[in-house]
Amino acid sequence: MQHNVAVDTRRKIRILTLLCCLLPWYAAADHDLCFACHGTDGMGHGNFSIPIIAGIPAAHIEEALFAYKDGARQCSHAPLMCETASSISDEEVAEVADYFAAQERVAFEQSFDEQQVAVGEQLHDRYCKRCHVRPDDPDVADAIGIPLHGQHSWYLRYALQSYLDGGRENLLPAMADKLAMLQDGDIESLVNYYASYLHETLR
Repeated sequence: MQHNVAVDTRRKIRILTLLCCLLPWYAAADHDLCFACHGTDGMGHGNFSIPIIAGIPAAHIEEALFAYKDGARQCSHAPLMCETASSISDEEVAEVADYFAAQERVAFEQSFDEQQVAVGEQLHDRYCKRCHVRPDDPDVADAIGIPLHGQHSWYLRYALQSYLDGGRENLLPAMADKLAMLQDGDIESLVNYYASYLHETLR
């Protein structure tokens, strides 16, 4: 009987210890809503239709979440995104943004066309470079736009087309002007260029 009590007591101690370790993680914010799609590391579980948010400056993540909450961004592709954004408080938005901003953007392989990359780099330098810097740029946190280099190609293609089609609101008039200058095939060239970024770190 005493042996059973001792075993039961040790089991309770282990459970309480585990809970003490896990509670701060759960209490920080309602992260599990985000983890379901973006993963705990912000890399999207290898699902290319989910954007990488690891390492994106917190201010940009907050801006995106509030755009979903306010309806400036539509969720035709992923309705759950708007539902999730609308269910969390402003304080939780800040906590989630800080969490994912602190995660490392990990290198992974994406297919791309070298010729398209060369054209895309020229387009980026002409239209996008001023606002969208590389993730490893020391001034990335102060840049006007989020880093596009290394983003999932499928998602980036979808996002850029959504801006052109009006599915997403351009936050700055300058962005709308730049997008209007793109010709047929330019989006594909840009997508290939951005896809080649993390490949460099694997060489």
